[in-house]
Order: sequence, then structure tokens, then C-alpha cells
Amino acid sequence: MDAKRFGSFGRATPPARKAISADEAIALLKRGEAKTGSLLGYGNGRSYGDSCQNDAGMVVDMRPLNRIRSFNAETGLLEADAGTLLCDIIAYAAPHGFFPAVVPGTHFVTLGGAIANDVHGKNHHRRGTFGCHVEALTLLRSDGRTYRCSETDNVLLFRATIGGMGLTGLILSASIKLMRVPSLDIMERATRFRDLGEFFDLGEAADQANEYAVAWIDQLAGGRGRGRGLLFTGNHAEHGSHAAAHAGTRLSVPVQPPFNVLNRPFLTVFNAAYRWKKGKSPAPRQAGYQGFFFPLDGVRDWNRLYGPRGLFQHQSVVPEANARHTVPALLDAARRAGQGSFLTVLKRFGDVRSPALLSFLRPGYTLTLDFPNRGERTLRLLAELDRITVEAGGAVNPYKDARMGPEIFAASFPQWQRLEALRDPAFMSSFWTRTAKRLDAGRGVAEAAE
Repeated sequence: MDAKRFGSFGRATPPARKAISADEAIALLKRGEAKTGSLLGYGNGRSYGDSCQNDAGMVVDMRPLNRIRSFNAETGLLEADAGTLLCDIIAYAAPHGFFPAVVPGTHFVTLGGAIANDVHGKNHHRRGTFGCHVEALTLLRSDGRTYRCSETDNVLLFRATIGGMGLTGLILSASIKLMRVPSLDIMERATRFRDLGEFFDLGEAADQANEYAVAWIDQLAGGRGRGRGLLFTGNHAEHGSHAAAHAGTRLSVPVQPPFNVLNRPFLTVFNAAYRWKKGKSPAPRQAGYQGFFFPLDGVRDWNRLYGPRGLFQHQSVVPEANARHTVPALLDAARRAGQGSFLTVLKRFGDVRSPALLSFLRPGYTLTLDFPNRGERTLRLLAELDRITVEAGGAVNPYKDARMGPEIFAASFPQWQRLEALRDPAFMSSFWTRTAKRLDAGRGVAEAAE
């Protein structure tokens, strides 16, 4: 099996060294022959960092396990294999008037990946995370046993697996509760705001009135335009299509450019044009769901535009009480570093609790930035963004990360040892090696010294 097919979406870290099929891994696990720390389930490679990589062992290709097992058209309860893509779940359930309650920014993620990362969407204020809608899952561990996990069966394993980044075992299948919708189409409204203060004034009311809300920030704008952007709100249209659009891509980046195409001059022009086009009318308009939820999925391999060194994405969440100070500070740090972010997204998380032991989601505001990998210069900026975030009482998203240090991880997730206690000894990731295992080793050294 060609391991080069198993990279991360950010492409700033090397692809997997070794990969095996799901059938091979299942056979190893059932025979109790998996080596310590040797395996990690791999979905469709949409994680930006190394949480989907296992440099010291093997990744398991879960994509062939993609069968939809059952669907109840009355209740919206769907059971599918872990390798089933979200786009296939949407296509299957749409004619019956159902849609996933939570979708991330791409529908090319697997069901197992969505659970393992406890992904979120534009409606956290109403629906919480993806994990809030998982009814049950089946998990194969290195003791050779298959566990049914839910809020009533193997509860600790259930909560550790949601948001557990694939470390508790191999997710084989899951049952999820879909949301009934009047149509797949979205009534979308774009509202301009002059600065971040105006956005914060608009944000809570927008959440109360709408199913979906997210803001785009013109990250490069300075002076009087500093913090300007567009607030997008949406609700499912009462009269619209129940047919899922074709999940293929119309455009592509067929070859790797030798340099970063998304440079500062390009982004300056793009941001101005985007703000004008999307914000020229405040009137609501009916839009297809793909354009609203998954705009970049229409361009295959768009991540190549960042150049051969790839990109780093930084997503933070900060408490609501600190957001009016911290979000501008994060944007200012990027501007001072001369780094332009192609995708700059700001949204509000509500207080819907995730069942996950280790979920990134918590009440507050989340800012997402991405930067082309310019080596040490970019790493220094990301470290500064980490510092600003944790000093504000916030957290950095692990499944978007490719380089945070153990101390930032511990500050973001002080309860990390709860997941380590339930981690399957045969499962490991490059991210966990880089963060939690170093913390664990440091703790062991300190205890020995005492």
C-alpha cells in the first residue's frame, strides 16, 4: 500500500511511512497481535496537522469500510461504517428530509473522523458538536474485543472515543441522529460590519435568530478598516431542494505550484473583491447547501495553492469575557508578522456541552487562521498566537495543529490524562507523541526525582 496517499491536508508534515488496510488491522487486533503504539485509524486525510499521522507506526486505511447499514426515515437514525463519507450520508438521507445536525467545513470527512475529532459547524450555539448526535458506536480494541459504546454501555469509552483523535481503538461503525429539515437549501444573509466591536454587538442576536452564523474577517485590512468583515447567517429554506448535489469537484489544482500562490498582493485584492461581492446586498437569498457549508470542496486539491511546503492552520477558542480584547490581539499579531491568512473565520460557540472527555469546544469565540509554511518565521507567529490564546484562558485546537508544544496542549486541555488513561496501548499518533507522551515522560522524571 502506497503510504504517500496518507498525508495530512496541511501538507506541512510528512505523509505516513507505513499503511495497512482496515481488514488487515481488524485481523491483527482480533488475534491480539497488534504491537504497542503501532496503529492509528486514518479517514480521508482532512485533518490539517499530525493528529491523523503515526510516524512511529502504521495508519489504517478506513475508507473501504463505507457501507450505510440502516436508516430510519421516521426518526432520522442512521447507522454506517466508520469510513463512510459525510457527502454520502447527506445524499442518502436528503430525499427523506434529513440532514446531519452538525457539519464541518468539508463534506469529504469520514464518519469515524468526524467522531474522533468531535467536529463542529456553524450552529454550535444550537446543536453543539458532532458528538452530541452520536447515539452509539462500535470500537475494536487491542484486547481483541469489540465494544458497543453509548451513554448506557461502556460510557467512559464512549466519551473518550468522541474527540479522542482515534486513540481509544478502531471505530468500526456508528449510529447518528440526523436533523429533519424542510429542504437542503439555505436562506442566507450577509451583513457587513465595520469592525470587531460591531461584530460582537451583532453576534449574540444573530445566534438567537438563526440556525447558522459565522463571520469572515478581512484579516489584512488596517487603519479604519481594521477588523471589518461579513457576518453570514442562514436557515434551511422552507421551499427548496431535497436532492443532494453531486459531491464531485468542478475545478481542480492539477499540479503543485512551485511557490505560494496565496501571497499578500493576491489576498489584498481577493479580500476586497470578496467583501464587495458577498456584501453588496443585505437581502436574504436562497443558496445551495454546498456553497453555504462547503465552498472550497468545489476545488479539488486547493491546498496545493499554498506551495510545496504546505500550510499551518491555527484555531483558537477564548472565553466570551476576554474575546473583545483577545481576538483583535490575535489578528494584530498576524498583521505585525506580515502574514496573510486566506481563510479567516470567527464564530461564537454556545454552552451546549459535548459528551467528549477531551473536546476543543467550549463557550466563547473561536478564530481560525491559516498561513503558508514559511518555516521559522511562521512557527514564531504560531507560537505567539498560542501564547495570546492560553493567557486569555483559551485553548488551541489539536486536530488543526501540526506543531504546538506540550505546555500549550496541557494549558488547553488540563484533563488530558483522562484520555491517556483510556487510550488503547496499541494506538498512537504523532500528535500524541509530541504532546501528551512528553508530558507523561516529564511527569515520570519529576516523580522519580522526588
